[in-house]
Amino acid sequence: MNIKTLAAQLGISVSTVSKALNDSYEISAETKKKVLDLAALLNYTPNAYAGSLRNKKSSNIAVVLPEVADSFFSQAINGIESVAQEKGYHVIVYLTHEKQHKEQSILNDFRNGRVDGVLMSLSSETTSDEHICRLKDKGIPLVFFDRVPEKMMAASVVTDDFEAAYKATVQLIGKGCERIVFLSLSDKLAIINHRVEGFKKALSDAGRTYHEHMLVNCSLNEQQNYETLKAVLTRTERPDAVIASAEKTATDIYSICNQLGLNIPADLKVIAFASLPIAALLSPPLSTIVQPAFEIGKTAAALLFKALEKPGFKLKNEYVILPSVFIERKSSCP
Repeated sequence: MNIKTLAAQLGISVSTVSKALNDSYEISAETKKKVLDLAALLNYTPNAYAGSLRNKKSSNIAVVLPEVADSFFSQAINGIESVAQEKGYHVIVYLTHEKQHKEQSILNDFRNGRVDGVLMSLSSETTSDEHICRLKDKGIPLVFFDRVPEKMMAASVVTDDFEAAYKATVQLIGKGCERIVFLSLSDKLAIINHRVEGFKKALSDAGRTYHEHMLVNCSLNEQQNYETLKAVLTRTERPDAVIASAEKTATDIYSICNQLGLNIPADLKVIAFASLPIAALLSPPLSTIVQPAFEIGKTAAALLFKALEKPGFKLKNEYVILPSVFIERKSSCP
């Protein structure tokens, strides 16, 4: 069954049937009803792919993520979906698995018109922006969220990472913590670097000297991370507080403390950047800096659709900062 069959049975032109199916103002209500009734009777459904080729529009947007195991990205996808569904668009999720070469390959595929726009969070390996520039040169709207490029003028939706890390550090200093360490995930990500800078500034403002051993560089290898963190927590000058820049390192800290017989918060206070739904259920409940993940996704999608719907909209000038929320629980209390 196709549109030509409908036109033949109704004795009208193919273009009239097409316009009726698309609810065109050019077609009378009576003709629209005849077309829709016959389409329903014959179980006709439009070929969306063929329509997209004709209209040069795919009705798809891509979401490029480093992973989905992180609670933040799962919630951000929900925010994106809430806007895309309302606009009649499909959301296609692509995973880079934190690899720059995979990110490059994915963006190269988009240059053939597979998607109308892209929402993206950088991989932890990304140091070059050539593949991003090539996509932008094709005129495909692009909005970054959470992990954004620092050296490129591009639409971005982020949180107040510097301020959040600063406030968390001040909280721990105020509770008498003397040996605070910050767990970094990657020195290539602007989001992590801003958090590190907030940590350093809080120490400086409190009259404390920052030392290199206070910054612990974690990796994407789970076993390696575990060993690194275990070594940190068995130092002669063991930390009395930890700020984790990612939720995966926070859960490792709990596991290692349990193995070493360290009590949270008596021996070690813990604060993490995390959107973990189970944070309040951990023993003890985890103090978290919570990014508004759903709102970040929703805001990024709204910006993308402005660019898709409004010719001339200067997308690259958009930079939105949404505040994080600090939720104090027992893991950082006296």
